Amino acid sequence: MKIYLVGGAVRDRLLDRPPGDRDWVVVGATQPEMEALGYKAVGKDFPVFLHPDSGEEYALARTERKSGRGYRGFVVDADPSVTLEEDLQRRDFTINAIACDEATGALVDPYGGVRDIEQRVLRHVGPAFVEDPLRVLRAARFMARFAPLGFTVAAETMQLMRQIAESGELDALVPERVWQELRRVLASAQPSAFLRTLHDAGALGAVLPELEALYGVPQRAEYHPEVDTGVHQEMVSDMAARLAPGDDQVGFAALTHDLGKALTPEAEWPRHVMHEQRGLAPLRALCERLKVPLDHRQLAEAVCRDHLNVHRIDELRDGTVLELLGRCDGFRRPERIAKIALCCEADARGRLEFEDRAYPQGETLKRLHQAALSVQARDLDLAHLQGPAVGEALAQARIKAIAAAQ
Repeated sequence: MKIYLVGGAVRDRLLDRPPGDRDWVVVGATQPEMEALGYKAVGKDFPVFLHPDSGEEYALARTERKSGRGYRGFVVDADPSVTLEEDLQRRDFTINAIACDEATGALVDPYGGVRDIEQRVLRHVGPAFVEDPLRVLRAARFMARFAPLGFTVAAETMQLMRQIAESGELDALVPERVWQELRRVLASAQPSAFLRTLHDAGALGAVLPELEALYGVPQRAEYHPEVDTGVHQEMVSDMAARLAPGDDQVGFAALTHDLGKALTPEAEWPRHVMHEQRGLAPLRALCERLKVPLDHRQLAEAVCRDHLNVHRIDELRDGTVLELLGRCDGFRRPERIAKIALCCEADARGRLEFEDRAYPQGETLKRLHQAALSVQARDLDLAHLQGPAVGEALAQARIKAIAAAQ
């Protein structure tokens, strides 16, 4: 029995990146032998065990054979005769198919992963890549993570991704799994690389058709020098990652704020009147399909509906500002307003030549929100009022506070 560190832990060590979870592969062992050593079996589809002391995952070396449609259609063989090279061959990318001998520290790299790390290339291990449609999403997610380091997708890998997209296999992806991958992308450094990789592979339409529909839709050049709405969305997603690193709620709301522009009649191009309202239906359809969590959905709807109002907050009447805060649930969920401000700033600065512009509207929104929030019913003399008059008196007091904070 031999034990090797494999996958992302080895890759990240070679990239001088902070280590994440460590995964181990065990060659030449059986499940009874592992359990006799104190390992706890936890795998459902293949033999995976938890180390009795560290709790880290140890998997028996295995091979996989395609047996049906989708990413679950595989037959697994974890016989003790399976070699380390055979186990590494089933992995998706060469940079993930490197092992490190636990005892000696020597690298085992049968598929050129070290070379591809040095050359900053994301390359598939072998032809079996096309058997798992989830690998298209993983390739795009890895690009969102590693594009800032200079990685590109190998031409032959991109060709296989196009082949998978054309086959219709992406339709077999479980929506919840798509959301899991997307959520990790939105917390990464460069979400645009995910969108661009899927778009170039012809796969974005199958996975996120609401986003694919934005490409090729023009905008007014004086407000959007990048013109193409799809390019604008890429820039907004990257700006959101810059302003709110790791916050996938802000990332999702920024990602979906302009979906309505895909529904603008071509006769109205490049103007997009009412795109905020038009965007709510595709946003809700996307959320329903991917089972997006409620907090993400509510923030995204607020940003989609009101981002133009935030942009022009200096022009709004005090009472209209109060209505805006109420629509965005700013009194029951006050933390939401700061997130909306970040999303709107990402939209304003996610444009060609606008990246370094100031966005004072975000601070204005937060200041006026705090002014309104400082007025509570318990602080007012409302004893002589009843019914709707109580709410009206509270609203008028908050409007007065907003006016004073302007």
